[in-house]
Amino acid sequence: MLERLGRGLTFVLGSVVGGLALAFLIVALRPDLIRRGAGPALPLPAVSSPALPAPARVTYSAAVERAAPAVVNVYTARLVTERVAPSSLGELFGDFLPRYRQRIERSLGSGVIVDESGHIVTNHHVIANADTVRVQLADGRVADAHIVGRDPDTDLAVLKVDLKPLPIASFGRSDQLKVGDVVLAIGNPIGLSQTVTHGIVSATSRQQLGIAPLEDFIQTDAPINFGNSGGALVDSSGALIGINTAIVAKNLGVEGIGFAIPVNMVRGVLGDIIAHGRVIRGWIGIVPEDVSDEQAAQLGLSQGGVLIANLYVGSPAQQAGLQPGDIVLSIGGATLHSAQDALARIASEKPGSVLPIKVLRGKRTFDVKARVSERPRTS
Repeated sequence: MLERLGRGLTFVLGSVVGGLALAFLIVALRPDLIRRGAGPALPLPAVSSPALPAPARVTYSAAVERAAPAVVNVYTARLVTERVAPSSLGELFGDFLPRYRQRIERSLGSGVIVDESGHIVTNHHVIANADTVRVQLADGRVADAHIVGRDPDTDLAVLKVDLKPLPIASFGRSDQLKVGDVVLAIGNPIGLSQTVTHGIVSATSRQQLGIAPLEDFIQTDAPINFGNSGGALVDSSGALIGINTAIVAKNLGVEGIGFAIPVNMVRGVLGDIIAHGRVIRGWIGIVPEDVSDEQAAQLGLSQGGVLIANLYVGSPAQQAGLQPGDIVLSIGGATLHSAQDALARIASEKPGSVLPIKVLRGKRTFDVKARVSERPRTS
C-alpha cells in the first residue's frame, strides 16, 4: 500500500515538473500567445514637462563687423645687397675681387586705420628698413603708403594712404581693462588675409620684457601669429584697445602669451607723430636699474626706489649732481617702483621743465633739480 502511494506521488510530481517545463518553453518561444490573451493595456498617464529654452548663442560677430573694416594688411619690400662667397674656380684664376648680388626681401604685417585722413597705426618693426610699403584694405582696395613717423621706443609707426572713403577704428579705453575681459585679435597672420582670433586679457601693464625701451603691454592669450603685428586688439564691443605687437617664447613651444600696446599709449604717440613727425619725450640721461629685495633690505628702503647704474656724460642728470650708485627715491614727488616706472615718468615730462628728484646716497637723503631735455631719437 505504501509502495503504491509512493509511486503515485512520484508520478504526480513528475507530471507537475514536466508541465511547468513545457509551459516555460512555450512562453520563451511564443511570448505573443500570452499577450494575445491579456486584457487591454491601460494607457499610461501623460507626463507634462516644461519646454527647455534654446541655449543662448554666444557670438562676437557684431564686434568683428564694427572693427574689421579698419584693419589693413601691410606689405613691405626692401632691396638687400649681399656679398657672394667666392668660388674655388675664381680663386684659382686670381679673381679676388668681392662680388655682390641684390635681392628683394618682403615681409608682411597689419595696421589699423585711425582717421579719415588715412593715417594708419602699425608696429615700427613691421616697416623698419622698408623701401616700399603697400596696404590692402578689407574691401580689397590696395594703395601705396608713405611713412609719416616712427617711434622705436614704443615699437609704433604711423603710415598714410590717399584713399576715400575710409573705415575708421573706434578707440576704447585700455586703462579700464580687467584681467578676464574678452578680446579679439584681428590681423593678417602668415598671409592668410584678414583673420580673427579670440581670447581674454591675461594681464595688464607688463613691463621689462625687452621688446621695446618703453613698455606697458597688455598680455593676452588671443593667438598673435607672424603677420598679426600691427593689427587690432579689440574688446567685445569692437572698440580698439591695443595694437598687437609680439609673442614670446614661441621657439620654446610656449603658447598663449602675446602682447599688445595699450591704446592709451597709442593715442599720445599718434598725436605727436602727426603733429611733429616724431614723439617728443623728456630725458635726463640716467640708466636706471631695479633695486633687488636684498639691496632694499640693506638700504632700509620701504617705499621703493631705483638704482642709477650709469648716466650719460653731460646729461641733465650729471649736471644736477647725480652719480652712478645713487638711489632715486622719487621723481616729481612720485615714488618709484621700477626702472621702467622711472623712465616712463621722465618721458612724460616736457623738455625744458624742471624735475625735482629725491636721492639716497649712502645714508644721506637729498633733493636735486634736473632740467629735462628731449629724449634722443633711437634708430
